[in-house]
Amino acid sequence: MADILVIGSLNADLVVRAPHFPLPGETISGSDLHIIPGGKGANQAVAAARQGASVAMLGRVGQDGFGQFLLESLKSNLVDVTHVRADDSATGTAIIVVDANGQNSIVLSVGANGKVSPADVDNASGFTPGLILLQLEIPILTVLHAARVAHQRGIRVILNPAPAQFLPDELISLVDFIIPNETELSLLTGIEVNDIPSAEQAAQTLLARGAKHVIVTLGSKGALVVSGKQVTQVDTFTVEAIDTTAAGDAFIGGFASALLGGLEIEKAVKYANACGALAATKFGAQPSLPTREETEKFGSGLD
Repeated sequence: MADILVIGSLNADLVVRAPHFPLPGETISGSDLHIIPGGKGANQAVAAARQGASVAMLGRVGQDGFGQFLLESLKSNLVDVTHVRADDSATGTAIIVVDANGQNSIVLSVGANGKVSPADVDNASGFTPGLILLQLEIPILTVLHAARVAHQRGIRVILNPAPAQFLPDELISLVDFIIPNETELSLLTGIEVNDIPSAEQAAQTLLARGAKHVIVTLGSKGALVVSGKQVTQVDTFTVEAIDTTAAGDAFIGGFASALLGGLEIEKAVKYANACGALAATKFGAQPSLPTREETEKFGSGLD
């Protein structure tokens, strides 16, 4: 039985490196096209699995080459795909441009991810994981239903509110940890987040709406843990960024596995920071996600 159930998206990432992001109407030359397994849901599933957790994935792909490609990638990382359905929609894709500084710009085509339904969640009711991971690349009604089911069954839930969109207060109150980055937190709260004080202010508004723990990922500034009991900044690790595409997913997979391993929240966030930093040093989404051995070696003294 899986320790973690990820309910979310699977995408084929079509990635090109370029010297800079093109301006409107501008054509620039980039590198060769790379087709890489991705999607926030699948990335987080692989991230947690590489940290030693037992992981199952729930989602949808198309009956096409991309769909089979994504399923094989999950299987090769020991992720259970029993509850990944193939339907007649195209597999989700993401068109990603990575600039010379390792920053990325992403355009999503939802495809089969848009058909992940509450019924899909109910069909997986036999799973009793220790954690459920949710994101927002599948319909919000399905995300909310999954959170309700998990709450009723006493299962802890981590929500990565990405891509950022309106969240009902019910969803915010049902999850145990909500983990946005600065941009997502700004969009969720209407507060411009550009430093630690503004991040704390925005996180406090989510607490007022029912959130239990808010963990804001801050890139080179680490992460900010905000709850009713504490506000703590956890420093990250300095690396030379090559591609930040899946750094946030690496953070969440690392945090989930560390939490399941019994680490207290601050130490789990420090571990997650190491996972995110390592992911930024490699090109691509799932190929960049570190193993437990790599993370422990990189962040010696984490525990």
